Amino acid sequence: MEQKKDLQLVDFAVTARKYKTTLTKKFINRKQWEKAVEGEIKAFLPGTILSVFVKEGQTVKAGTVLLIHEAMKMQNKVIAPHDGKVVTLAVKAGDKVSKNEVLVVFE
Repeated sequence: MEQKKDLQLVDFAVTARKYKTTLTKKFINRKQWEKAVEGEIKAFLPGTILSVFVKEGQTVKAGTVLLIHEAMKMQNKVIAPHDGKVVTLAVKAGDKVSKNEVLVVFE
C-alpha cells in the first residue's frame, strides 16, 4: 500500500475519545462560514426583484413586507426582521440579484 505525500492528520473528539483522520479536498476547499452582519438582509437565492415597497430613510415595523424576490419561479416576500429604519435600499424592481447579495440595510 502506498503512503500519500502531504498527508495531514487532524485530531477530533467524539464522546471523550480522540481520533485522527485526514480531511478531504472538498472539505478543505469549502466556502468558509461567515458571521451574519446585523442589519443586512441578503438574497438567499439568485433571482429577480419584482416589487419594492419601502424607501431609504423609511421607518418600518417588524413583519413589514419590504420587497418581493422571485427565485426559481416562486415569489418570496422579504420581511423586516425587527423594527428599524431602512438605511440603504440596494435594489429596485427588475434588478437581477445573485445569492448573498445585500438587498436592504437596517439601522
